[in-house]
Amino acid sequence: MAGQAKRALVLCAAVLAVGGVTPVASAAPVAGQCANPTGRYGGAVPWGQRLIGPQSIWPLTTGAGQLVAVVGTGVDGANAQFSPGQVLPVRDVSGSGAGQADCDGRGTIAAGIIAAQQDSSTTFAGMAPGVRILPVRYVRSSGQSESNSDSGALAAGITTAAQAGAGVILVAVPATSDSPALESAVADAIRGGAVVVSAAAASQQGAQSYPTSAQGVLGVGSTNQAGAAVQTESGDVAISAPGADLVSTSAGAAGAVAQRFPVTDPGLAAAYVAGAAALVRAYHPELRPAQVVGRLTLTASRPPSGAHDPQLGWGTLDAYAAVSAVLPSDAAPGGIVTAGLVGAVAPAADAGQGVADTSSGVVVLIGVALAAAAGVVIAAVRRGRRRGWRPARFSPH
Repeated sequence: MAGQAKRALVLCAAVLAVGGVTPVASAAPVAGQCANPTGRYGGAVPWGQRLIGPQSIWPLTTGAGQLVAVVGTGVDGANAQFSPGQVLPVRDVSGSGAGQADCDGRGTIAAGIIAAQQDSSTTFAGMAPGVRILPVRYVRSSGQSESNSDSGALAAGITTAAQAGAGVILVAVPATSDSPALESAVADAIRGGAVVVSAAAASQQGAQSYPTSAQGVLGVGSTNQAGAAVQTESGDVAISAPGADLVSTSAGAAGAVAQRFPVTDPGLAAAYVAGAAALVRAYHPELRPAQVVGRLTLTASRPPSGAHDPQLGWGTLDAYAAVSAVLPSDAAPGGIVTAGLVGAVAPAADAGQGVADTSSGVVVLIGVALAAAAGVVIAAVRRGRRRGWRPARFSPH
């Protein structure tokens, strides 16, 4: 089963070769300083990249034609692991005025996970190297570890991304509070055709990230190499992806190929999912946002219990299956798991290396569905009651 194989891969993954560099606790820079590279990563292929296996998808699609907005701290497109013109000029809605493209650094790390090119000098590469990146800065930052993640400014950032035509909007730095303006911006973006992805990034007990829990948003949990949750936040999570000991592009590279590593930040897991969403959109341009979300959740490698986990959602991202699987009904609203869908998911023809392992991820749905079906219905009822019987955003829990 693909889920077991992936868990084994996670448990057996080698520790990142960091060349004696002291690990950083998060993606944010030291207070008072702008982000700088750790160096050029030359170790084994990063564990998260091995787990997701984007190279198996590239014979089908690299995400060409897709515009992915990274809403957060900006993106430094001068890193040479981005192709010329791949990163558009930063759009600033923070009110902080002109400045460095990404002093904070988190946006550049997220953008690299999504879109970094293959380069012979490093083993790190992004999920969807064919996409273009639209950086939207809403966080005021001058190298401060504490940043102002205002929900009103985030709403303006999401609206800016949607108006620019982004098909996928990654909230790289979620807000710590909600607002009617943020809810409205998210609803408008989804209605306009964008897939909105946001991490469950809160590290304090009881805290929540926004718009992660908003209706229609694809909420992402994060895992470490052992498959355990990185964040403390739980609840409105649909899917999980790597969020600890990561490697990605660094701000401040000054035109060179340079990375930051190892980086642990639960918010970065959403970048893997945003990259996968862009690949799905490129390969299935006819799909609506809810159908893209449905593909990602339906094909995820289920947790051992087969049931929804409040921190890890319906399981770990299986990007190849999400792109290639043949689903009987892509019109299923919001990707709700139903008995009619289970057992009828089949992968596309072999597209290259790694297909035998990754495409089998969809088979796990067969074994868990019968046990999960009753629980899904019950969970849907409970969720409906909590939301006053509004339509579910993508999957019942």
